[in-house]
Amino acid sequence: MSGPRIDRIEVSAYTVPTDYPESDGTLEWDSTTMILVEAHGGGRKGLGYTYGDVSVGRFVGSKLAGVAEGSDAMSPPAAWAKMQAAIRNAGRPGVGAMAVSAVDIALWDLKAKLLGVPLADALPRFHERVPIYGSGGFTSYPTGRLQEQLGGWAREGIPRVKMKVAREPEKDPERVRAAREAVGGDVELMVDANGAYSRKQALYWAGRFAGEFGVTYLEEPVSSEDREGLRLLRDRGPGGLAIAAGEYEWTLAQLFDLAGCVDILQADVTRCGGITALLRADGICKGRQIPFSAHCAPAVSAHVCCAMETLLHLEYFHDHVRVEEMLFEGTLRPEGGHLRPDPGRPGLGLELKRSEAEKYAA
Repeated sequence: MSGPRIDRIEVSAYTVPTDYPESDGTLEWDSTTMILVEAHGGGRKGLGYTYGDVSVGRFVGSKLAGVAEGSDAMSPPAAWAKMQAAIRNAGRPGVGAMAVSAVDIALWDLKAKLLGVPLADALPRFHERVPIYGSGGFTSYPTGRLQEQLGGWAREGIPRVKMKVAREPEKDPERVRAAREAVGGDVELMVDANGAYSRKQALYWAGRFAGEFGVTYLEEPVSSEDREGLRLLRDRGPGGLAIAAGEYEWTLAQLFDLAGCVDILQADVTRCGGITALLRADGICKGRQIPFSAHCAPAVSAHVCCAMETLLHLEYFHDHVRVEEMLFEGTLRPEGGHLRPDPGRPGLGLELKRSEAEKYAA
Protein backbone atom coordinates (compact mmCIF):
# COMPACT_ATOMS: atom_id res chain seq x y z
CA MET A 1 0.00 0.00 0.00
CA SER A 2 1.42 3.35 -1.00
CA GLY A 3 1.61 6.19 1.49
CA PRO A 4 0.75 9.88 1.22
CA ARG A 5 2.13 11.66 -1.82
CA ILE A 6 4.36 14.71 -1.98
CA ASP A 7 2.00 17.57 -2.87
CA ARG A 8 4.53 20.31 -3.54
CA ILE A 9 8.11 21.43 -3.05
CA GLU A 10 8.92 25.00 -2.03
CA VAL A 11 12.37 26.60 -2.07
CA SER A 12 13.81 29.69 -0.39
CA ALA A 13 17.28 31.05 0.37
CA TYR A 14 18.73 33.03 3.27
CA THR A 15 22.11 34.74 3.49
CA VAL A 16 23.41 35.45 6.99
CA PRO A 17 26.54 37.62 7.52
CA THR A 18 29.25 36.10 9.67
CA ASP A 19 29.82 37.59 13.12
CA TYR A 20 33.49 38.22 12.25
CA PRO A 21 35.54 37.98 9.02
CA GLU A 22 36.42 34.33 8.44
CA SER A 23 39.08 32.46 6.49
CA ASP A 24 40.84 29.12 6.30
CA GLY A 25 43.87 27.87 4.41
CA THR A 26 42.37 28.45 0.97
CA LEU A 27 39.24 30.65 1.24
CA GLU A 28 37.86 33.85 2.80
CA TRP A 29 34.15 34.60 3.37
CA ASP A 30 31.84 37.00 5.17
CA SER A 31 28.43 35.30 4.89
CA THR A 32 26.74 31.91 4.74
CA THR A 33 23.79 31.09 2.47
CA MET A 34 21.27 28.41 3.37
CA ILE A 35 19.02 26.94 0.67
CA LEU A 36 15.84 25.72 2.36
CA VAL A 37 13.47 23.13 0.87
CA GLU A 38 9.98 22.52 2.28
CA ALA A 39 8.23 19.31 1.21
CA HIS A 40 4.46 19.17 1.76
CA GLY A 41 2.47 15.94 1.95
CA GLY A 42 -0.08 14.14 4.08
CA GLY A 43 -0.99 17.36 5.82
CA ARG A 44 2.56 17.84 7.15
CA LYS A 45 5.69 19.68 6.05
CA GLY A 46 9.29 18.49 6.03
CA LEU A 47 12.34 20.75 6.07
CA GLY A 48 15.66 20.18 4.35
CA TYR A 49 18.56 22.44 3.51
CA THR A 50 22.05 22.81 2.17
CA TYR A 51 24.68 25.53 2.27
CA GLY A 52 25.67 26.91 -1.14
CA ASP A 53 24.95 29.52 -3.77
CA VAL A 54 21.40 30.69 -4.49
CA SER A 55 21.71 28.84 -7.81
CA VAL A 56 21.17 25.61 -5.85
CA GLY A 57 17.63 26.74 -5.14
CA ARG A 58 16.98 27.43 -8.79
CA PHE A 59 18.31 23.97 -9.62
CA VAL A 60 15.83 22.43 -7.19
CA GLY A 61 13.00 24.31 -8.86
CA SER A 62 14.00 23.52 -12.43
CA LYS A 63 15.19 19.91 -12.12
CA LEU A 64 13.97 18.28 -8.91
CA ALA A 65 10.67 19.69 -7.67
CA GLY A 66 8.68 18.07 -10.46
CA VAL A 67 10.42 14.74 -9.84
CA ALA A 68 9.77 14.72 -6.10
CA GLU A 69 6.20 15.95 -6.35
CA GLY A 70 3.81 13.03 -6.60
CA SER A 71 6.29 10.58 -5.07
CA ASP A 72 5.49 8.37 -2.08
CA ALA A 73 6.22 10.36 1.08
CA MET A 74 7.03 7.14 2.93
CA SER A 75 9.80 6.16 0.49
CA PRO A 76 12.48 8.89 0.30
CA PRO A 77 15.10 6.55 -1.25
CA ALA A 78 12.83 5.92 -4.25
CA ALA A 79 12.53 9.66 -4.85
CA TRP A 80 16.30 9.98 -4.34
CA ALA A 81 16.96 7.47 -7.12
CA LYS A 82 14.62 9.33 -9.47
CA MET A 83 16.31 12.63 -8.70
CA GLN A 84 19.74 11.15 -9.39
CA ALA A 85 18.54 9.96 -12.76
CA ALA A 86 16.93 13.32 -13.54
CA ILE A 87 20.16 15.30 -13.11
CA ARG A 88 22.40 13.02 -15.16
CA ASN A 89 22.89 15.51 -17.99
CA ALA A 90 22.51 18.63 -15.84
CA GLY A 91 25.48 17.73 -13.64
CA ARG A 92 25.54 15.51 -10.56
CA PRO A 93 28.56 16.90 -8.66
CA GLY A 94 28.45 20.33 -7.05
CA VAL A 95 25.17 22.19 -7.38
CA GLY A 96 23.29 19.06 -8.42
CA ALA A 97 24.45 17.06 -5.39
CA MET A 98 23.62 19.90 -3.00
CA ALA A 99 20.15 20.29 -4.52
CA VAL A 100 19.41 16.56 -4.20
CA SER A 101 20.71 16.65 -0.63
CA ALA A 102 18.33 19.43 0.42
CA VAL A 103 15.29 17.73 -1.10
CA ASP A 104 16.23 14.32 0.29
CA ILE A 105 16.60 15.74 3.81
CA ALA A 106 13.18 17.39 3.52
CA LEU A 107 11.60 14.11 2.41
CA TRP A 108 13.10 12.20 5.33
CA ASP A 109 11.99 14.89 7.77
CA LEU A 110 8.48 14.67 6.35
CA LYS A 111 8.41 10.88 6.64
CA ALA A 112 9.45 11.02 10.30
CA LYS A 113 6.83 13.67 11.01
CA LEU A 114 4.14 11.56 9.36
CA LEU A 115 5.23 8.67 11.60
CA GLY A 116 5.24 10.99 14.62
CA VAL A 117 8.79 10.11 15.69
CA PRO A 118 12.19 11.86 15.73
CA LEU A 119 14.13 11.29 12.53
CA ALA A 120 16.76 9.35 14.47
CA ASP A 121 14.05 6.84 15.38
CA ALA A 122 12.69 6.66 11.83
CA LEU A 123 16.17 5.48 10.78
CA PRO A 124 17.89 2.30 12.02
CA ARG A 125 19.15 3.99 15.19
CA PHE A 126 22.48 2.65 16.48
CA HIS A 127 23.45 5.40 18.97
CA GLU A 128 21.44 7.35 21.53
CA ARG A 129 23.63 10.42 21.19
CA VAL A 130 26.42 11.75 19.00
CA PRO A 131 29.91 12.89 20.14
CA ILE A 132 30.84 16.33 18.79
CA TYR A 133 33.87 18.54 18.40
CA GLY A 134 33.84 22.34 18.47
CA SER A 135 34.99 23.70 15.11
CA GLY A 136 36.04 27.20 14.09
CA GLY A 137 39.35 28.79 15.02
CA PHE A 138 39.51 30.65 11.71
CA THR A 139 42.85 31.96 10.46
CA SER A 140 41.38 35.49 10.47
CA TYR A 141 40.84 35.38 14.24
CA PRO A 142 43.20 37.32 16.49
CA THR A 143 44.75 35.26 19.27
CA GLY A 144 42.29 36.45 21.92
CA ARG A 145 39.24 35.49 19.87
CA LEU A 146 40.79 32.13 18.96
CA GLN A 147 41.42 31.30 22.60
CA GLU A 148 38.01 32.53 23.72
CA GLN A 149 36.18 30.35 21.19
CA LEU A 150 38.15 27.13 21.63
CA GLY A 151 38.49 27.57 25.38
CA GLY A 152 34.76 28.23 25.64
CA TRP A 153 33.95 24.88 24.05
CA ALA A 154 36.35 23.14 26.41
CA ARG A 155 34.70 24.80 29.41
CA GLU A 156 31.30 23.62 28.12
CA GLY A 157 32.55 20.04 28.39
CA ILE A 158 33.28 19.45 24.68
CA PRO A 159 36.39 17.25 24.84
CA ARG A 160 37.75 18.00 21.36
CA VAL A 161 38.16 21.18 19.27
CA LYS A 162 39.41 22.01 15.77
CA MET A 163 41.06 25.10 14.31
CA LYS A 164 42.06 26.26 10.83
CA VAL A 165 45.71 26.37 9.77
CA ALA A 166 47.92 26.82 6.68
CA ARG A 167 46.96 30.29 5.40
CA GLU A 168 50.19 31.73 6.84
CA PRO A 169 52.09 28.64 7.99
CA GLU A 170 54.83 30.61 9.70
CA LYS A 171 52.26 31.95 12.18
CA ASP A 172 50.72 28.59 12.98
CA PRO A 173 53.09 27.45 15.74
CA GLU A 174 52.11 30.41 17.90
CA ARG A 175 48.44 30.05 16.99
CA VAL A 176 48.38 26.34 17.81
CA ARG A 177 50.35 26.93 21.00
CA ALA A 178 47.78 29.57 22.05
CA ALA A 179 44.98 27.13 21.28
CA ARG A 180 46.61 24.41 23.38
CA GLU A 181 47.00 26.84 26.28
CA ALA A 182 43.32 27.80 26.02
CA VAL A 183 41.91 24.26 26.05
CA GLY A 184 44.41 22.57 28.34
CA GLY A 185 46.15 19.26 28.01
CA ASP A 186 43.13 16.97 28.35
CA VAL A 187 41.16 18.30 25.36
CA GLU A 188 41.87 16.77 21.97
CA LEU A 189 43.26 19.40 19.58
CA MET A 190 42.56 19.02 15.86
CA VAL A 191 43.64 21.09 12.85
CA ASP A 192 42.29 21.60 9.33
CA ALA A 193 44.47 22.78 6.42
CA ASN A 194 41.66 22.79 3.82
CA GLY A 195 44.03 21.37 1.23
CA ALA A 196 46.52 24.25 1.38
CA TYR A 197 49.79 22.31 1.73
CA SER A 198 51.99 20.57 -0.78
CA ARG A 199 52.84 16.98 0.12
CA LYS A 200 56.22 17.76 1.68
CA GLN A 201 54.85 20.78 3.52
CA ALA A 202 52.10 18.59 4.92
CA LEU A 203 54.56 15.95 6.16
CA TYR A 204 56.62 18.65 7.87
CA TRP A 205 53.67 20.30 9.60
CA ALA A 206 52.12 16.97 10.55
CA GLY A 207 55.28 16.16 12.47
CA ARG A 208 55.41 19.55 14.18
CA PHE A 209 51.74 19.65 15.11
CA ALA A 210 51.82 16.16 16.60
CA GLY A 211 55.21 16.41 18.25
CA GLU A 212 55.03 19.92 19.73
CA PHE A 213 51.33 20.38 20.48
CA GLY A 214 49.81 16.92 20.75
CA VAL A 215 47.55 17.40 17.72
CA THR A 216 45.73 14.14 16.96
CA TYR A 217 43.79 14.93 13.78
CA LEU A 218 44.86 16.66 10.55
CA GLU A 219 42.09 17.31 8.04
CA GLU A 220 42.78 17.74 4.35
CA PRO A 221 46.54 18.27 4.62
CA VAL A 222 46.58 18.29 0.82
CA SER A 223 43.70 18.66 -1.61
CA SER A 224 41.25 15.78 -1.53
CA GLU A 225 41.83 15.53 -5.28
CA ASP A 226 45.40 14.46 -4.49
CA ARG A 227 44.65 10.85 -3.53
CA GLU A 228 48.31 9.83 -3.68
CA GLY A 229 49.20 12.71 -1.37
CA LEU A 230 46.58 11.69 1.17
CA ARG A 231 47.83 8.10 1.13
CA LEU A 232 51.36 9.39 1.62
CA LEU A 233 50.31 11.38 4.69
CA ARG A 234 48.25 8.50 6.07
CA ASP A 235 51.08 5.99 5.67
CA ARG A 236 54.09 8.16 6.56
CA GLY A 237 52.66 10.70 8.99
CA PRO A 238 53.42 10.49 12.71
CA GLY A 239 51.76 7.83 14.80
CA GLY A 240 48.75 9.08 16.70
CA LEU A 241 47.88 11.70 14.06
CA ALA A 242 44.83 10.70 11.99
CA ILE A 243 44.44 11.97 8.43
CA ALA A 244 40.85 12.87 7.49
CA ALA A 245 39.10 14.10 4.36
CA GLY A 246 35.80 13.84 2.50
CA GLU A 247 33.75 17.00 2.99
CA TYR A 248 34.05 17.94 -0.69
CA GLU A 249 33.00 14.58 -2.13
CA TRP A 250 29.73 14.64 -4.04
CA THR A 251 29.02 10.97 -4.80
CA LEU A 252 29.21 7.58 -3.13
CA ALA A 253 31.75 6.46 -5.73
CA GLN A 254 34.04 9.33 -4.73
CA LEU A 255 33.63 8.50 -1.04
CA PHE A 256 34.43 4.84 -1.71
CA ASP A 257 37.60 5.81 -3.54
CA LEU A 258 38.67 8.32 -0.88
CA ALA A 259 38.10 5.83 1.94
CA GLY A 260 41.17 3.94 0.72
CA CYS A 261 43.36 7.00 1.27
CA VAL A 262 42.58 8.23 4.81
CA ASP A 263 42.39 7.14 8.42
CA ILE A 264 38.98 8.79 8.92
CA LEU A 265 36.39 9.33 6.20
CA GLN A 266 34.27 12.49 6.27
CA ALA A 267 31.10 13.36 4.38
CA ASP A 268 28.61 16.22 4.49
CA VAL A 269 24.91 15.30 4.50
CA THR A 270 24.09 18.57 2.70
CA ARG A 271 26.56 17.86 -0.13
CA CYS A 272 26.93 14.12 -0.72
CA GLY A 273 23.31 13.37 -1.64
CA GLY A 274 21.46 13.79 1.65
CA ILE A 275 20.42 11.28 4.26
CA THR A 276 19.91 8.47 1.77
CA ALA A 277 23.53 8.74 0.65
CA LEU A 278 25.05 9.38 4.06
CA LEU A 279 23.56 6.17 5.46
CA ARG A 280 25.35 4.30 2.70
CA ALA A 281 28.65 5.97 3.61
CA ASP A 282 28.41 4.02 6.86
CA GLY A 283 28.65 0.83 4.82
CA ILE A 284 31.71 2.15 3.00
CA CYS A 285 33.43 2.79 6.32
CA LYS A 286 32.37 -0.57 7.71
CA GLY A 287 33.79 -2.32 4.67
CA ARG A 288 37.03 -0.35 4.81
CA GLN A 289 37.25 -0.78 8.62
CA ILE A 290 37.72 2.95 9.23
CA PRO A 291 35.68 5.40 11.34
CA PHE A 292 33.36 8.09 10.00
CA SER A 293 33.24 11.78 10.97
CA ALA A 294 30.30 13.94 9.88
CA HIS A 295 30.98 17.36 8.39
CA CYS A 296 28.85 20.23 9.72
CA ALA A 297 25.05 20.89 9.53
CA PRO A 298 24.60 19.58 13.09
CA ALA A 299 20.80 20.01 13.19
CA VAL A 300 20.50 17.32 10.50
CA SER A 301 23.70 15.36 11.05
CA ALA A 302 22.94 14.60 14.70
CA HIS A 303 19.90 12.53 13.68
CA VAL A 304 21.57 10.70 10.79
CA CYS A 305 24.72 9.98 12.79
CA CYS A 306 22.63 8.14 15.38
CA ALA A 307 22.11 5.53 12.66
CA MET A 308 25.78 5.15 11.69
CA GLU A 309 27.66 2.30 13.36
CA THR A 310 31.09 3.60 12.31
CA LEU A 311 30.49 7.10 13.71
CA LEU A 312 33.44 8.72 15.48
CA HIS A 313 32.14 12.27 15.89
CA LEU A 314 30.26 15.20 14.35
CA GLU A 315 31.61 18.66 13.53
CA TYR A 316 29.85 21.31 15.63
CA PHE A 317 30.82 24.09 13.21
CA HIS A 318 30.52 27.68 14.42
CA ASP A 319 28.93 29.10 11.24
CA HIS A 320 26.29 26.40 10.86
CA VAL A 321 25.44 26.30 14.56
CA ARG A 322 24.92 30.06 14.49
CA VAL A 323 22.82 30.11 11.30
CA GLU A 324 20.67 27.16 12.38
CA GLU A 325 19.98 28.73 15.78
CA MET A 326 19.08 32.04 14.10
CA LEU A 327 16.69 30.52 11.54
CA PHE A 328 15.16 27.53 13.35
CA GLU A 329 13.34 26.69 16.53
CA GLY A 330 14.29 23.31 17.98
CA THR A 331 18.05 23.13 17.39
CA LEU A 332 20.04 20.91 19.73
CA ARG A 333 22.46 22.12 22.39
CA PRO A 334 25.52 20.11 23.52
CA GLU A 335 25.23 18.03 26.66
CA GLY A 336 28.54 16.72 27.97
CA GLY A 337 30.16 16.86 24.56
CA HIS A 338 27.23 15.18 22.77
CA LEU A 339 24.11 16.05 20.80
CA ARG A 340 21.01 14.00 21.63
CA PRO A 341 17.90 14.21 19.40
CA ASP A 342 14.85 15.43 21.31
CA PRO A 343 12.46 12.47 21.76
CA GLY A 344 9.52 14.85 22.05
CA ARG A 345 9.95 16.52 18.64
CA PRO A 346 9.11 14.56 15.46
CA GLY A 347 11.34 14.65 12.42
CA LEU A 348 14.35 16.90 12.76
CA GLY A 349 12.45 18.83 15.41
CA LEU A 350 12.95 22.07 13.49
CA GLU A 351 10.52 24.87 12.71
CA LEU A 352 11.48 27.87 10.58
CA LYS A 353 11.43 31.22 12.37
CA ARG A 354 9.78 32.67 9.31
CA SER A 355 9.63 36.32 10.37
CA GLU A 356 13.26 36.20 11.51
CA ALA A 357 14.37 34.36 8.38
CA GLU A 358 12.77 36.93 6.08
CA LYS A 359 15.33 39.48 7.28
CA TYR A 360 17.96 37.41 5.50
CA ALA A 361 16.00 36.40 2.38
CA ALA A 362 18.32 36.12 -0.62
